Amino acid sequence: MASDDIWIIGVSMTKFMRYKDKDLIDLASEAALAALDDAGVTIQDMDILASGNLAEAGGGVGQRIQKQIGQTGIPVYNVANACATGATAFRVVHTAIKAGEASIGLAIGSEQMGKAGMLGAAGRARSDKKEFEPSGRYGGVMGTEGILGTNMMPGTFAQTGMEYAYEHDGVGFEQFAKVAEKNHAHSVLNPLAQYQKAFALDEIMGGEMIAYPNTLLMCCPTGDGAAAAVVVSGERLASMPAEVRKRAIKVSASVLTSDPYVDGCQVQFDVNTLTRRAADQAYAQSGVDPKDLDLVELHDCFATAELCHYDNLRLCEPGGAGEWIDKKGPWRDGEIPVNVSGGLLSKGHPLGATGIANIFEVSTHLRGEAGDRQVEGAKVGLTHVIGLGSACAVHILEKAAS
Repeated sequence: MASDDIWIIGVSMTKFMRYKDKDLIDLASEAALAALDDAGVTIQDMDILASGNLAEAGGGVGQRIQKQIGQTGIPVYNVANACATGATAFRVVHTAIKAGEASIGLAIGSEQMGKAGMLGAAGRARSDKKEFEPSGRYGGVMGTEGILGTNMMPGTFAQTGMEYAYEHDGVGFEQFAKVAEKNHAHSVLNPLAQYQKAFALDEIMGGEMIAYPNTLLMCCPTGDGAAAAVVVSGERLASMPAEVRKRAIKVSASVLTSDPYVDGCQVQFDVNTLTRRAADQAYAQSGVDPKDLDLVELHDCFATAELCHYDNLRLCEPGGAGEWIDKKGPWRDGEIPVNVSGGLLSKGHPLGATGIANIFEVSTHLRGEAGDRQVEGAKVGLTHVIGLGSACAVHILEKAAS
């Protein structure tokens, strides 16, 4: 192992659910201590701590966690980056180690959402308004929600899916629903998933319509949870016990992108371009080809999003996402298993926790410790998250050479 490689030596996540008897700091501290224990280290060994949380972004969550797990005077970074918050916190630690400012660090992602309901800023236009005075940064005279695009999450990702269906053959309501069918089926084997229940395709398609083509069972739930990872330099890892080195997971690529300007992006979020760019950079950085991947945990906030990301992450032939789901390419026993955790649709989506939870899932498979849901022989995996605004993080992880 090269001294400038970056490795994961400890991971953990809480069960995602709605907690009535634990608060945000309880959940984050639980995940942090479990990750430290998994790595065989303590908070006293850490050189840096990064905490990702969205709802309490200005609340000093990292320092509050320290008060529960140990205050050692190390640098603490509090991170908020939409749904990519947890992955960004992970990347803060990764980058600090890569830069030589630290040799070992702790990344934590946490969120307590409860039953938050539908997310997104509506700002609806009022049809009865008679006087129009330009105001604000863009000189707007009235709300544009639903007239010039939408900021509501179901509508945004419904539009993304419908654009993909318009541009490519073999994609329709049924193909999007098959994504949800797969992820709900996968969730049955994951004890940490918020929901563990399979649904028939006709149940999914016959559910309450939220934003066509996404029905209720094609939308991720809100909830509470936390995840954490201990990250270390190759040089530091070389001095650690053999059992730690054996279970270490190499971070072969860590990439974060934002929106480039594209036509229409001022009206409707573009979740495709920054994902393609992040994926391509990650493949180049790691030397991994998409066909080398043994599993992928990607951002399926809605079923439409996952189907589009098959193409964006180069998992299928260009324009072939519909055909790929039809032939069960992303199922657990398919060509490249996608979201064997149950994905956000079933595992849940506590916003700040998701990015590190995906890293937990892939790392657990690469270690061969995923139990009934284990992808046999997994050696290389990819994680992907995207937060509207936008931010996209892609990480490629590899099993340690034996």
